[in-house]
Amino acid sequence: MATEPHSALTLLEGANTKRTNVLDQLRAAGAALAHHQAPTSQAGASMQHDGTGASDTSAPDPQRAFILGVVQPGLAGLMDGSISSLAPLFAAAFATRNSGTAFLVGVATAIGAGVSMAFSEGLSDDGKVSGRGSSWVRGPVCGLMTFLGAAGHTLPFLIPAFLTAVLLAGGVVFAELLLIAWIRKRYMDTPLLAAIFQVVVGGVIVFLAGILIGSA
Repeated sequence: MATEPHSALTLLEGANTKRTNVLDQLRAAGAALAHHQAPTSQAGASMQHDGTGASDTSAPDPQRAFILGVVQPGLAGLMDGSISSLAPLFAAAFATRNSGTAFLVGVATAIGAGVSMAFSEGLSDDGKVSGRGSSWVRGPVCGLMTFLGAAGHTLPFLIPAFLTAVLLAGGVVFAELLLIAWIRKRYMDTPLLAAIFQVVVGGVIVFLAGILIGSA
């Protein structure tokens, strides 16, 4: 009978030892979990910081807004005015061999193309979805540059001497094409030689079409 209390005491001590071991293991597991959670919380804070930075980078970029709202519509207008007006202008010039008539055709083309491009650019996109800026800015910019592009090689026909006017107008056309190529390189990251080739090829095709039609 004396062994029964001793056995009970032994079992109690064993249970206490096991409970102590379990508590120690739980404490160790808790410490390990806390150790792993600390970097996670730091990473979360870092991600939150990065997210804040990302939101900062999504803020409106003045350079990008300028390119989308001014440079692109202006470049489109300049290209349209400088190239598309070549055919009617030089067709009229070589058909009549008269500088005054060619000048009137050039002015009419410049005004018509400028008004058309202004409304086309202004009404095609209000800028709310595309983020290209106000149509009240893009429309007038595009229309004005279209007019200037067409008027540039029209002004030489104020010279009464037809051959002189044609040669001077051809020089102005070449200068306009180089300006377009430079703008594309400066703001659109287009290689200069590629920009010159693309613009000059298009301009020469329209230029020759006008001469051939006027000489027919």
